[in-house]
Amino acid sequence: MPSANPAPRLGNVETSLAIPLAIVAVGLPTLIAFNVAPSATFLNQTAAFVGWGGFLLALSAALSRDARPKAPAAGALLAALALLVLSALVAPLWASLPWALSLSAAGTLLSAVLTVAVGASVQRADLGRAAFRAFCIALVVAGIASSAIGLIHVFAPDLADGEWIALAATPGRASGNLRQPNHLSSLLLWSIVAAIWLGETKLLHRTAAMLLALVFLYVVMLSGSRTGALGMLTLAGWGLLDRRLSFGMRLLLLLSPVSYALSGWATGAWAAAGDQLVVGTSRLGGSSGNFSSSRVEIWSNTLALIASHPWLGVGFGEFNFAWTLTPFPGRPTEFFDHTHNIVLHLLVELGIPLGGLVLGLFLYALWKGLDHAVREGRENADAVPVQRAAFVIVFMVAVHSMLEYPLWYAYFLLPTAFAFGLLVERPDGQLIVRALAARPANGTRPFVLASMLLILGGTLSLYDYMRVVVIFAPPANAGPLAARVAEGRRSILFAHHGDYAAATLAERPGAVMKAFRRAPHYLLDSRLMTAWATALHETGDSDKASYVAARLKEFRNPQAAEFFAPCDAAAAPASPASAGTAPFQCVAPTRPLTFEDFR
Repeated sequence: MPSANPAPRLGNVETSLAIPLAIVAVGLPTLIAFNVAPSATFLNQTAAFVGWGGFLLALSAALSRDARPKAPAAGALLAALALLVLSALVAPLWASLPWALSLSAAGTLLSAVLTVAVGASVQRADLGRAAFRAFCIALVVAGIASSAIGLIHVFAPDLADGEWIALAATPGRASGNLRQPNHLSSLLLWSIVAAIWLGETKLLHRTAAMLLALVFLYVVMLSGSRTGALGMLTLAGWGLLDRRLSFGMRLLLLLSPVSYALSGWATGAWAAAGDQLVVGTSRLGGSSGNFSSSRVEIWSNTLALIASHPWLGVGFGEFNFAWTLTPFPGRPTEFFDHTHNIVLHLLVELGIPLGGLVLGLFLYALWKGLDHAVREGRENADAVPVQRAAFVIVFMVAVHSMLEYPLWYAYFLLPTAFAFGLLVERPDGQLIVRALAARPANGTRPFVLASMLLILGGTLSLYDYMRVVVIFAPPANAGPLAARVAEGRRSILFAHHGDYAAATLAERPGAVMKAFRRAPHYLLDSRLMTAWATALHETGDSDKASYVAARLKEFRNPQAAEFFAPCDAAAAPASPASAGTAPFQCVAPTRPLTFEDFR
């Protein structure tokens, strides 16, 4: 095998640029507490796009011109992502997905394509170790900062100001500045992997690495995330199977479920004795909420949609639209915009043939990546394997994706894509020999340009987003509301937010029917469904109005109580025969309808 560091040039980039850029790319998005309506995560995601653009630019500049992904696994992974990009771009042509949502999804997926391609190219050029080192340092920095915030949430909540330190999502529960306990737990699980790898490479003292891992593990427990608890099993599996790790690290990993449980028990006992609120410890035993109730219901509904639309699915990005407008009397009462299972989500939106192909490509890439990780550990006895740690990172987020949707957030998608890129490629001896014999090239030009476009795109998206922010959080000198809404509806990527405002603020929703062409395809909630049903009734389509009202009633949402009050007051019989006298929301439509009728 080639030497572990054949290209000093990346070493120079790493020490001067790659490490700080990696910290900006990985760490900064997880630490931004301040956000502005209508999105609670937009600034975090924009920071991820811009930060990763900078990090990928530094790596791309260090690659030779002929460094390209070539391994079958890399090709499979890139093909899967390319199919998703194509699906996003085609969706407006047949499934009525608004172009704003289509372009946003396609841009996000293209950033993942670039990240995978650069990661795979770095690995092929045998520069993966230096790049992964910077990546792990960034994860540890993010883990340290996020752990401190999590500890504040539980033990010193008064220090959280909502600007620099986010308010806890639930009092007594660690949630970090991402404001989601499950996201905090997944980030810290990655940080544990990174700390252990850095300890094994001796960039961190092993004792320090083990202590950091234990701190991260403790805050995962404080998050009360059951997804995080499952992550302990992944860590234990790593410790059991990877004999290249030192004895101390393997022992720490093997005992991580025990450490997790004991720390939860001890903290719970201390909290009970001192009347301290620590939600995470109570959730360990299942005493708070039901882990599976809503998920089982949404999975059951999803399977029904797959059965009714097996070939083409309901359309890319259209799960919420299709699910909300399909009768499910026993549906969960939350307004889900995701199935909380990536397998079901791809199958329901793309259909079984295309969704199955995409999943098959992903699984093939993951399987081959595992083979690469095993071979790397056997072939290079002098270096701590990169790909084994990368596999654990990818596998952890895959487990999380079976219960949540972390990959719908750029600050999880792009790190996963980078680790996956490192995993699916093998060092190319001929490429490395040519790189050693020649002067360093000026970088891989397409990757350099694409990275610059990612920085530019992320920056411009911030400008575009501000066109809708003024609707929901107007500055002191803001213009009239109508003018702000009109400007928001001209946004390239966020026009649906402007449409939502137009639809829900109008005195007569029927006068703004154009707003309902886009807004319902983002997220249907009580306010929007009430306005939509009213608008349909005002424009003479009482059947559709009654159908939307019937779907809204299935959610049993308190916000819709006023809308359905006339039904209770008049005790109107819900039959088509009474449609002439009873309010439209109290009667059934006279003809069968499906969600396709509303596209």
